[in-house]
Amino acid sequence: MNVEKKIAELVEYGVNTGIVDKRDKIYVINSLLLLFNKDEAYEGEIDTVTEETLPELLNALTDYAFENGMISDNGIVSRDLFDTRVMGLLMPPPSVVIDKFNALKEDDPEKATDYFYKLSRDVNYIRRDRIKKDKKWVTKTPYGDLDITINLSKPEKDPKAIAQALTMKQAGYPKCQLCIENEGYAGRINHPARENHRIIPIKINGCDWGFQYSPYVYYNEHCIVLNSQHVPMAINHDTFCKLFSFVEQFPHYFVGSNADLPIVGGSILSHDHFQGGHYEFAMAKAIVEKEYVIKGFEDVKAGRVKWPMSVVRLSGKDTKRIIELADVILNAWRGYSDESAFIFANTDNTPHNTITPIARKRGENFELDLVLRNNITTEEHPLGVYHPHAKLHHIKKENIGLIEVMGLAVLPARLATEMEDLKKAYFEKTDISKDEILSKHAEWFNGFKPEIDAAPERFDEIVKREIGKVFSEVLTDAGVYKRTEEGMKAFDRFIDSLQI
Repeated sequence: MNVEKKIAELVEYGVNTGIVDKRDKIYVINSLLLLFNKDEAYEGEIDTVTEETLPELLNALTDYAFENGMISDNGIVSRDLFDTRVMGLLMPPPSVVIDKFNALKEDDPEKATDYFYKLSRDVNYIRRDRIKKDKKWVTKTPYGDLDITINLSKPEKDPKAIAQALTMKQAGYPKCQLCIENEGYAGRINHPARENHRIIPIKINGCDWGFQYSPYVYYNEHCIVLNSQHVPMAINHDTFCKLFSFVEQFPHYFVGSNADLPIVGGSILSHDHFQGGHYEFAMAKAIVEKEYVIKGFEDVKAGRVKWPMSVVRLSGKDTKRIIELADVILNAWRGYSDESAFIFANTDNTPHNTITPIARKRGENFELDLVLRNNITTEEHPLGVYHPHAKLHHIKKENIGLIEVMGLAVLPARLATEMEDLKKAYFEKTDISKDEILSKHAEWFNGFKPEIDAAPERFDEIVKREIGKVFSEVLTDAGVYKRTEEGMKAFDRFIDSLQI
């Protein structure tokens, strides 16, 4: 392989996408020649590199690196560390990215995010080739169209990398994957490379925060807004202020926070952060099925959302008034118990009630959805009473965080293989109840198997629909007030308690 030619092609790709300034072209070429221990630049004809062919080019360069002893092994982790290092040499420094973002933001915040999102994709920080592997579809439900995804974009670590990570000394830098110190960090076996990663400093409610994109985007322009300090998640008055502070700066984006308790919280509770993006989830589209008038807050619209989880929606033009009412609801919910509805604020001095908040701007009004959460466990439901119940674990066992609360299922990668094996077993007439892995799906599958028997050609369509139905049940399990007459009366009792 002509490495010099590949380097020339990569740098030309950088110039064409705007990553590399034409004035820096020779400098970047020489930086890559140094990395690959080459002395002369290529001067012949080159092939055009596109979004589709960039992964192929990086794979070729990484193959060369392995074959020539530049990386110790050919596992996915080592390869990712190396090709990120390569792209990092094309990446403009933070100051250049920040200045361009801020200049665009002054004119139009949407132009700024368009620029930054494109940059994050073009430099392979968001690995588009892997994102395309995710399986995605929509399932129609009484609550709207739920988005279903089987996440295949995040590569599983190879056994060698896992073994190496176990023997490595635990590093404290960066403290976690959300810390601002990740910007430009070379990475290691147990921490991803971030040399092609940039963070935009922003002020959120007067405090220093950062704005970036998620490398594994689950929806359009999936962004992360992170505290510049490594402090734990918390839902309080300041949370609501910060959410609206962000939306006021980026009115085309929604933003929300995971809850701040285990089970009902997100995967990273140790670092205060939000998630947002340019996307409208099913929950945002859901109607307010019952309006409430809260004494002292007649100027703020309040209502119960038609959604499998328990959501109070507040809306109005004055964010301060919305925040004041949100404070009342949060503080009331923290201490609220209703034994008849199996809602307990505390057991053995352990708090259970919290909220998942989501803010957005709709026309002239601001909206704040407050999703009531409770993380109590019992012997019958050791993973959580308001968590996917055991009968659904064959599809979804993991926590229900912010993204799924809003109506997008992030299902485990194993399902892709299991559904293919299930299809094969069906057409080969194999008894799945005797299969070590597939047996967990047997009862569920047999429930709709007659429909497939009548139309085998619709196998994939029917299975996808049924997986979507399971996700709807997952959200119902996670709802603290069930969608029954008794459950809705209990919901109203909580709202009535705010009037006292």
